[in-house]
Amino acid sequence: MKLSEEEIKKYSAMANAIRFLSADAVENAKSGHPGMPMGVAEVVTVLFAKHLSFNPNMPDWENRDRFILSAGHGSMLIYSLLYLLDYPKISLDQIKKFRKLNSPTAGHPEYNELPGIETTTGPLGQGLGNGLGMAISEEILRSKYGKETFNHFTYILAGDGCLMEGISHEFASLAGHLNLSNLIVLYDDNKISIDGPTSITMTDNTIDRFKSMGWHTLKVDGYNFDQINDALTEAKATMKPSFISCQTIIGFGSPGKQGTAATHGAPLGEDEIKKAKLARGWNLEKFIVPADVLNNWKKVAARNIEKSQVWHQKYNSKVKKIKGSASDYIKKIKSGREECVEQFLLQNSNIASRKASEIVLSIMDKKELNLLGGSADLTGSNNTYVETMKKITSKNFDGSYIHWGVREHCMAAAMNGIALHGFFIPYGGTFLVFSDYCRPAIRLSALMKKRVIYVFTHDSIGLGEDGPTHQPVEHLAALRVIPNVTVFRPCDAIETAECWELALLNEKGPSVLALSRQNLKLLRDKSFSVNKNYCEQGCYALISYENQDLNIIASGSEVQIAAEVSKQLSKENFKVNVISMPCMELFDNKDDSYKNNIINSRKNIFIEAGSKQSWYKWMNDEDIFIGLDSFGMSGPGKEVFNHFGICVEKVLNKARKILNI
Repeated sequence: MKLSEEEIKKYSAMANAIRFLSADAVENAKSGHPGMPMGVAEVVTVLFAKHLSFNPNMPDWENRDRFILSAGHGSMLIYSLLYLLDYPKISLDQIKKFRKLNSPTAGHPEYNELPGIETTTGPLGQGLGNGLGMAISEEILRSKYGKETFNHFTYILAGDGCLMEGISHEFASLAGHLNLSNLIVLYDDNKISIDGPTSITMTDNTIDRFKSMGWHTLKVDGYNFDQINDALTEAKATMKPSFISCQTIIGFGSPGKQGTAATHGAPLGEDEIKKAKLARGWNLEKFIVPADVLNNWKKVAARNIEKSQVWHQKYNSKVKKIKGSASDYIKKIKSGREECVEQFLLQNSNIASRKASEIVLSIMDKKELNLLGGSADLTGSNNTYVETMKKITSKNFDGSYIHWGVREHCMAAAMNGIALHGFFIPYGGTFLVFSDYCRPAIRLSALMKKRVIYVFTHDSIGLGEDGPTHQPVEHLAALRVIPNVTVFRPCDAIETAECWELALLNEKGPSVLALSRQNLKLLRDKSFSVNKNYCEQGCYALISYENQDLNIIASGSEVQIAAEVSKQLSKENFKVNVISMPCMELFDNKDDSYKNNIINSRKNIFIEAGSKQSWYKWMNDEDIFIGLDSFGMSGPGKEVFNHFGICVEKVLNKARKILNI
């Protein structure tokens, strides 16, 4: 159905409000990206006015459509929209403070700064992965609880940069494979990048790429309201994910600069803005929006108020039941951990911490914790799947396990989207060495402080024969340095259960579980309380003597070496404390008295099969570190450990030297 001339005139003025608020704000800040908001103003006007289901007065409405600005540099687009739609906590004054210190209108959209911002974007392509995770979450909810309860779309506005990034290929392939009909990408196809025309860097046919991956594809004139509206209507009706190429002009409306890279990342200049306003019939001063245009945007904001309120009244109790109460959640996790510890004590067998993790998952999965797991094509190696889980397929979303394929980057970004969607706790597995492929998304989950759990197995040179390409050396240090990331490296099965509990309870950011390939002895016995989580301290005494002669502090599998050295030296009447350091971040948060009591001024040996870098803060000048700051070697894991001196015999020799034996 064609829009009337009156509607087109109205939408044109509403689009100009976005266009010139964005241009004015960038000019006022003397920095920013006016080109994208100016170029897609008409597209997003139709999307919000005619299609997007949302309520500014209820920004967390669970059944709202999600809008993700993947091309986050165009942040003034979303700030303009939030202001025009009268979202809470944003004012014209904050628009004027765009990019200023302590302003919520930051250079790129930041989650939790303003209602209506679904995710933090800026690193290009991340929004695509986030949207994938949100769309998967919605499909699962709809499958489990019916489309009358959950039935919403995820819209992503992406630019050429997003689609050049490698993550876009991972995203498009998996979304097409899963047939996510609730996912719609709007491509700002303006053919301009920072360096100039996109023709200098890409000649591929983007539409054909998405079509080959199972997407429904469309192409529209980005300034033809009827075409935009029809394409969105068609996209919502198709049973595939949809890709709409919107043919736009960057900086549209700027007479002297539109269509050029000059509008991408710099203010237009006051004279150019005046000319642009004059050309578009917008003869108004900076930051002024006519009352009738503001009123039309407020009508858009009110469009779904009744719909959202009715939904909330009808389904709020159901939503609460699905999510569960915080207190019940904590009780379930605690009881699950205690059950795991009791089982491990009873069995008292040597198992890899990756296998222990699988056993923990098998128990936790029965607790109905809304876990949503997966692996990047390493399910059998990561031990991330248990038999009680149903696998998600393109034909059945009533499950809790996703085969991500060899798509580590997209998996990590999608897990952020799952966490942001608000119903499931995502965890995903790969080898620790491939955390490099996840790192951009890990950093963003840390920035957003979202509960995302990474199961990184094969955590050291102990994986052996696959050699240095697969043996992580610097990775623990690299992850530990990211703010808000909590890295766990358990020494045995019991610590694995405790670390899982802490990760599941951690609402302040992502957690990393670094797990062994090789089998490990159970170092804890019944002298340790089943009811207490010792890993919660971050570092604690596994073997403790008063007036000890030496401390050996280690993490993960290397605690096994420390325990054996202590045992051997005890036969020689030496008191050697063994200190397990499963989590540096938690230990660092303890008070100084506790930290000084655990790692004191006595002689210390530190052991970790990796880089020394993250251990410096705990070490005195006289202390010894046993690890490696070189790449590993190919060979049986035990032989590789021996080669680098990370073994009982060589640690004993170091200890005896310190003890002057």
